[in-house]
Amino acid sequence: IADRKEGIGVCGWILVSLSFLLVLITFPISTWACIKVVREYERAVVFRLGRTLSKKAKGPGMILIFPCTDTFIKVDLRTVTCKIPPQEILTRDAVTAQVDGVVHYRIHSAVSAVANVTDVHSATLLLAQTTLRNVLGTQSLAQLLAAREETAHSIQATLDGATEQWGVKVARVEIKDIRIPMAMQRAMAAEAETARETRAKVVAAEGEMNASKALQRASMVLAESPAGLQLRYLQTLTTVAAQNNSTIVFPLPINMFGSLGQKSMGG
Repeated sequence: IADRKEGIGVCGWILVSLSFLLVLITFPISTWACIKVVREYERAVVFRLGRTLSKKAKGPGMILIFPCTDTFIKVDLRTVTCKIPPQEILTRDAVTAQVDGVVHYRIHSAVSAVANVTDVHSATLLLAQTTLRNVLGTQSLAQLLAAREETAHSIQATLDGATEQWGVKVARVEIKDIRIPMAMQRAMAAEAETARETRAKVVAAEGEMNASKALQRASMVLAESPAGLQLRYLQTLTTVAAQNNSTIVFPLPINMFGSLGQKSMGG
């Protein structure tokens, strides 16, 4: 509200004096009509002859209202939880989605909330819907799904700056749900499955390469130590015998395989 230096004028003071005189004449009956109680979470904006009585709302506690000249409006200062209905938006990469959310706000200036806007709650809800569509329309679907927290902070900052003149403080904005078409969901699922299969094949190939290098190093170590090869052979026999007891194992000297290999190479 713009600052005004002029007061209620001479006629106004005459009416206020007559109202005060009426209160004195009808005292104590007038007490029930003049004294109002404002709760701890409320503030009262008092209008005297159509003008706000002060820049600051009155309360909590008891306030005095003159009959015929004063009117007042109570404003609730508690935090309000407002659900944003699902909004049909078009992302930057031309994907249609439905997004809904929740806005938490409170009134910090009762005088501005009463004098600067007709219905502060309805205005805040409509502005939240418009801000949600405008902000999400500048982002791609990937950004919308991966950066919900940053998007919510951006919406909160934009909404808080627009509602400052209404005496409203936006405490928090949450994006509740994002719905995309079923065809898009199937396409994204197929893309994710293909990416997982690709990663699995790459991991398997890397495992085979590492295993082959390890076997190569192991063969070089066994070639340098014939006794180690003999111990490995006996360990393999022990493992086979422990897994299946019905198997009959005929151990042969490892040197026999070496001599057979030399004869076949010589022949």
